[in-house]
Amino acid sequence: RRPLLKKSRTISVTDSTTPHFPGPLFPTVRRLSDDSLPPSSTATWPPRRSFDSSDSSTTSNSDSFSSQTFAFSDRDYVYPSFLGPNTTRNRLTVVKPSANKSLRKQPPVPSPVRTGSLRSKSIVSAEGSDVESVRKSSPVLELGSRSDRVVKPVPVQNPVTSLTSSSSLISSAPVRRTNRIRSSLMINLMVVLCLVIGCYAVVLRNEVTKLQVDSLRKGKSEVIESNHILVLGWSDKLGSLLKQLAIANKSIGGGVVVVLAERDKEEMEMDIAKLEFSFMGTSVICRSGSPLILADLKKVSVSKAKAIIVLAADENADQSDARALRVVLSLTGVKEGLRGHVVVEMSDLDNEPLVKLVGGELIETVVAHDVIGRLMIQCALQPGLAQIWEDILGFENAEFYIKRWPQLDGMRFEDVLISFPDAIPCGVKVASEGGKININPHDEYILKAGDEILVIAEDDDTYSPSPLPEVRRGIFPKKVDPPKFPEKILFCGWRRDIDDMIMVLEAFLAPGSELWMFNEVLEKERERKLVDGGLDISGLVNIKLVHRVGNAVIKKHLETLPLETFDSILILADESVEDSIVHSDSRSLATLLLIRDIQSKRLPSKDTSSTPRTVSSFSHSSWIREMQQASNKSIIISEILDSRTRNLVSVTKISDYVLSNELVSMALAMVAEDKQINRVLEELFAEEGNEMCIKPAEFYVYDQEEVCFYEIMIRGRERNEIVIGYRLATAERAIINPVDKDKLVKWSSDDVFVVIAFGE
Repeated sequence: RRPLLKKSRTISVTDSTTPHFPGPLFPTVRRLSDDSLPPSSTATWPPRRSFDSSDSSTTSNSDSFSSQTFAFSDRDYVYPSFLGPNTTRNRLTVVKPSANKSLRKQPPVPSPVRTGSLRSKSIVSAEGSDVESVRKSSPVLELGSRSDRVVKPVPVQNPVTSLTSSSSLISSAPVRRTNRIRSSLMINLMVVLCLVIGCYAVVLRNEVTKLQVDSLRKGKSEVIESNHILVLGWSDKLGSLLKQLAIANKSIGGGVVVVLAERDKEEMEMDIAKLEFSFMGTSVICRSGSPLILADLKKVSVSKAKAIIVLAADENADQSDARALRVVLSLTGVKEGLRGHVVVEMSDLDNEPLVKLVGGELIETVVAHDVIGRLMIQCALQPGLAQIWEDILGFENAEFYIKRWPQLDGMRFEDVLISFPDAIPCGVKVASEGGKININPHDEYILKAGDEILVIAEDDDTYSPSPLPEVRRGIFPKKVDPPKFPEKILFCGWRRDIDDMIMVLEAFLAPGSELWMFNEVLEKERERKLVDGGLDISGLVNIKLVHRVGNAVIKKHLETLPLETFDSILILADESVEDSIVHSDSRSLATLLLIRDIQSKRLPSKDTSSTPRTVSSFSHSSWIREMQQASNKSIIISEILDSRTRNLVSVTKISDYVLSNELVSMALAMVAEDKQINRVLEELFAEEGNEMCIKPAEFYVYDQEEVCFYEIMIRGRERNEIVIGYRLATAERAIINPVDKDKLVKWSSDDVFVVIAFGE
């Protein structure tokens, strides 16, 4: 805090004869130069002017000194010795009031002296006006001109305090200004530094955010999920697979499906957004990466997934299966282990054992070509079976479920069959046999502790057992299946696993049947490929191979075939164009249209009054006859890879068709939801064991008989069959797992029933 200037009073001289020189006790001694001293040594020291408020008048004694001058340059200040030596100042620096705010803030000193500007003002003598002129910063009075200037003692403040304070204030002003400038510079520097650091932090944050957004956009961020379904790879089956998974999770409000593929994330999301169906609450997360890299697998939480689906690549079958094998090896190398099972889509049946050997019990395989080939043969022999398989494999209608019901322990399977109003039991998972699934067991089988029931139901939470209903057991017609007749079948195109299809036909067809093979592969090359595939041509008993070479999309080549004589025609996706879905479907569709055109010219009208051909044991059914005559008395099955071609095929009025990719996707989704269902599908697709069949109504009811569906199920057990649905003659589609099974229905002999029966 700056010191305040204090007023002081000058001690007057009492003895006029002796000049008074203040001693060390006085703050200062003011002396005159030699030329300004009075002539007499006895001259008295002029009294000092007192600035005390008590002095009302100013004492002026200028008789002997009126002619003397006293200038600032003649003034000297003598300080006490303890302050050290001090030199005489030649000029006093005057500080303006505006230069130092502290000077202006000092309390005013009461004085008769009128303060004015810094320039000198004249002081009139006692005879004239009593006007004085003083400098604001100095207590010295200036009288007369510069040559006749006399210094009179004036009362001043404490010289040491005032002058020290004044000099310190005057001398410290530049220091304070420098300090203020320095402080201002430091503050400005700190502000600038803070701004720079803040801007840099904002830039870094934006860069980090940009990297995070870019990483998320490119699909490189980690997926923090659990109990989700992980799909590895990208193929044309992904759309229908996502649809089935969304339908399966609808009952729980939707699930999470993560897709990891070697594609850009934005491209995958755009392709998924083009799918024309609702996900019904299911979230689909896409990530870009390779399933062969463990870091990418960890990025999608592979160890926490409840099921992993490995899709086959759209390339050569052997290359696709080799890649699937490497993916399985990568999955087995996950240190955290796998919580769920792995469903691998294979392209060639011969490569299936190697993948199972590497993966062990966690691996479930679905061989797409083998499944489609078997379905095509079953649909060719039993028209309308494709629609039934679509309903059972898809999650939109009824599907297979396995669950344990302890309250049913000790009951016979015959009673269990009618214990579910909203489901149809089809088999038992026997705990005592290591979890083996026994489809269509005997009526006398008694359920034991740990056994589970295989049913066909709408959903896993829509059915439960109830008390046994009262069912009337009436008399029904007991007919046996008629013997099989030889058939004539045509294969258009060459499939990679055509040898497996021939073996299935050998098991299904009656002796004396013919299989015509029409494709561009030379006959000798065909035999070599069939033998390499494991087919023993000389060991075929039921069928005879007939080879024809030609292009199935050239009409002249097709006209050389007796197309009107074939019971069934299977248009296969040719091996030469199987890598291109569009090209393959275009070729199949062109072949289909050409065959229909040739048949329509050779058979211009449908002869419904003639005796129907003995194509199968149920040829007398009106529905089957309609299906056979829809394409001029020949059942045409076309292998379609793209589901979008379905509308084009329906316009051609084919008797039946197969959407291979969609059916395979349904099978993959069903096995992903429950790995045990794969055992059921394997048995139903196999040429031996239980199979899906279509039987005429005359095997179970009389014409116009009115019975409930429960009684139809009991009558089916008399034939060792499980009736799972029906199709009325006036309906367009079959009904699987009908509701109101205790409701009476009037049946017609033209109706058909869908059953699970043991194949002969």
